[in-house]
Amino acid sequence: MNPIDRRRLLRAAALGGGGMALAAATPAWARSVATGLADVLPVVSGDDIVLRIARQVLMVDGVATRAVGINGSSPAPLIRLREGQTARIRVVNDLDVDTSLHWHGLLVPFQYDGVPGVSFPGIAPGTSFTYEFPVRQNGTYWYHSHSGGQEQEGLYGPIVIDPAGPDAVESDRQHVVLLSDHSRSSPAAIFRRMKVQPGYYNFQRQTLGGLIAGRDQRAKDRHAWGAMRMDPADIADATGAAYTYLVNGHGPRDNWTALFDAGQRVRLRIVNASAMTSFNVRIPGLALTVVQADGLNVQPVTVDELQIGVAETYDVIVTPEDRAYTLVGESIDRSGMARATLAPRAGMTAPVPPLRPRPLATMADMGMPGMGDANAPRGVDPTVERNASRYLATPGARDVLPDMPGMDHAAMDHGAMDHGTMDHSTMDHGAMKMRDFRVAPQVRKGPGVQTLSAMPVDRTGYPGQGLDGVGHRVLTYRDLKSLDRNPDLRAPGRQFDIHLTGNMERFMWGFDGAKMSEAHEPFAFTEGERVRVNLINDTMMGHPIHLHGHFFDLVTGHGAYSPRKHTVLVQPGGMVRFDLTADAVGDWAFHCHMLYHMLAGMMRVVSVRPRGDAA
Repeated sequence: MNPIDRRRLLRAAALGGGGMALAAATPAWARSVATGLADVLPVVSGDDIVLRIARQVLMVDGVATRAVGINGSSPAPLIRLREGQTARIRVVNDLDVDTSLHWHGLLVPFQYDGVPGVSFPGIAPGTSFTYEFPVRQNGTYWYHSHSGGQEQEGLYGPIVIDPAGPDAVESDRQHVVLLSDHSRSSPAAIFRRMKVQPGYYNFQRQTLGGLIAGRDQRAKDRHAWGAMRMDPADIADATGAAYTYLVNGHGPRDNWTALFDAGQRVRLRIVNASAMTSFNVRIPGLALTVVQADGLNVQPVTVDELQIGVAETYDVIVTPEDRAYTLVGESIDRSGMARATLAPRAGMTAPVPPLRPRPLATMADMGMPGMGDANAPRGVDPTVERNASRYLATPGARDVLPDMPGMDHAAMDHGAMDHGTMDHSTMDHGAMKMRDFRVAPQVRKGPGVQTLSAMPVDRTGYPGQGLDGVGHRVLTYRDLKSLDRNPDLRAPGRQFDIHLTGNMERFMWGFDGAKMSEAHEPFAFTEGERVRVNLINDTMMGHPIHLHGHFFDLVTGHGAYSPRKHTVLVQPGGMVRFDLTADAVGDWAFHCHMLYHMLAGMMRVVSVRPRGDAA
């Protein structure tokens, strides 16, 4: 843990005396009781904005920790823009190290995208950089550092862009719900621990008590997974053992509260600004009507819960009654939760539900659908059979085969499958090998590839680990339909695969078996071309994949109204297909938004080259 600099604490106290200084370090929109966006005064807006990055102290649940913030606040100020304006944002670096800001999801010229080493050099200590770009969109977005793990230290904030005309989403009141994970350990310390000891933060491994109680795998299934050096409880790399989960910079005991009047249509702009945590979000007793995903309007769909991957955003409408509600942001491994309250009056609270039992990974999460463990705590993805896919003979190409009626997984006796007799030294489950490079010839062979999915399937109809048996409506990507007709309906002119690879035991991550430093060529596109990209997750952990400078159309069967996103959570052992129009010339970052996966190598450059450029 990092000790707190006593001089910094005294300096913060000198700003206004004790509690007043700490309140000043929190932006008004994120203070413990918020009335909404409309009457928030200290919002950073206008055509000329100055953001000053510096170290500061952050109070979480009454404990002071180190942080990095902007203009004296962490989370950073809410940036309020309007579609059609030109934004000029001067960023001043008062740190003693380089920094940067990336405008997540905003369509900006590549030189203002804010990724050191890709689109600009970064901002050196004691210097400034002015970003200038036209605001071409509206909706909910966010911004964060792309330098040195600083987003883990608190260098992130929300962006709300108002439409040039009437808003398609009607609401009486709005609140930002900024979810994050905060640690008293430095990013470097967290990263080192993950590298030197597998499962360093996993305190939810299977136990003898779990075996006896029937909560965990049976003994022979444990033996099989152990022989493969796989831990089914390895759902998250960094857990509640490392993190306190925050809402707008407030811990669970701080209880950030959003006010409303009974019967109002309240718009919650939910942003996952965490470094490593996917959250399962729900408000017990209150339905969520999803109206926007990643800043773009979608046809309203009502659910009770949604899983939000790192860097995704969802806008939801709720219509609460005259009582308090608890907003729950449960970490995907259920080792902790972010908690807030929606209430008609300050000081009200609602019951906080206990953490639900943690999920365990199954064979479907390893890319082996239909071979689920005999006593798996959750069922096989229902989309598996009708979306079963195999590799085509042509290297790099893939398609989805028609239904396979002869494959009746329901009739299989999974209890009779003796995993203990299988040869796990070659990781060959029947006819499906777990590390057969013939199915992925473009993947680089090496220790960074622990497994290759034997039969990855489209899991866009899957709600997420631990959510397929909760007994209520959970959002999936297939529920999303664009409100407006997609701008480009051309068929893709080509397609290619990108494998998400890793070695969870050694904490090695990359694309196609290579980390960023080993990839000598970018993923190259020609300006204006339409391409289908198949993301194949060869690991048993979900990866939120983000493409800078573009939106892409998820292939989920909705044709001209396919949901358009800039970040997509690729479920374990599954695949996601999207169609991309490469319409932004320049070099763009493409990476997993799990901070430490990106730092370990799961990042590449996408280069969109001008039409006619032979280079």
